[in-house]
Amino acid sequence: MNTFTPIISEALGLSQRGVENTLQLLDENCTIPFISRYRKEMTGNMDEVQVSDIALMREKLTDIAKRKETILSTIESQGKLSDDLRKRIDNCWTLSELEDIYLPYKPKRRTKADIARQNGLEPLANAILLQLDKSISRTAERFVKGEVGAKFIIAEAVNENESVRKAVRAIYRREAVISSKAVKAKVDAEEAQKYRDYFDFSESLRRCSSHRLLAMRRGEREGFLKVSISADDEACKQKIKAQYVRGYGECSKLVGEAADDFKRLLKPSIETEFSVSSKQTADQEAIGVFAENLRQLLLAAPLGQKRVMGVDPGFRTGCKVVCLDAQGTLLHFEAI
Repeated sequence: MNTFTPIISEALGLSQRGVENTLQLLDENCTIPFISRYRKEMTGNMDEVQVSDIALMREKLTDIAKRKETILSTIESQGKLSDDLRKRIDNCWTLSELEDIYLPYKPKRRTKADIARQNGLEPLANAILLQLDKSISRTAERFVKGEVGAKFIIAEAVNENESVRKAVRAIYRREAVISSKAVKAKVDAEEAQKYRDYFDFSESLRRCSSHRLLAMRRGEREGFLKVSISADDEACKQKIKAQYVRGYGECSKLVGEAADDFKRLLKPSIETEFSVSSKQTADQEAIGVFAENLRQLLLAAPLGQKRVMGVDPGFRTGCKVVCLDAQGTLLHFEAI
């Protein structure tokens, strides 16, 4: 069985046999119209939309599979690929979750946390993160080098934690707000006036309709608007602290301060993620609206108010005959 079959079958609510056969036909370079029209006995009478959905998911999963190969080879080259980690990556088919797993091992530009590690502060950072000692300030003073201390290592570890990222995503999913502001230098331009409604606009991301979101993104792309997605920073910080901060000692205070670094480390990546996903959702909704409008147009009577008999020639299954009245209502159909 194809690796993608159970994943696609569960996601789309289709039979595994039909999905398996459809994937096989797609691998043989059969087109979607051909599969939906001439291979119904293999697909279980799937229509063009269902076959297209399978093809789209197949493409996405193929991209994820290629990404997994890159991630595995990168981690393996670092000598950090354990059997458990390999299993987690192999079983992961969600891109955001996959990137969260990879994040601690992902090559980055030199950070303050890297400098702190080179200065030998990682053991101190781990000790502070455990929060076993109520007072560790004297010990910490011997490790700190200039402005770069163990707190940067803790901040990086906290903001790269999978459960932390999932918790922050949940807040953004519920409470994120999309806002747009006019670019002051172009606010009086004639071309900018079509975006006047969005010069000072703010709305819940969940409730923002696709046409408004796409309009804001067009204004941003053309340089007339600045668009941002944000949530309650304090709620995010409190969620992080709830997972990490234990007690009220000096160590706990340092861990809490590291969690406050959320705005520098975690917030930009989460906002970018929601910016991309909301745009994709809006695109899909817009395509759905366009498709429905086009469907109504194509279903309109081509000859006006005339009675019509249509014949679809077929050799294998017979000719299909359809009769419509003057208003386009279906009267009769059969194969002859």
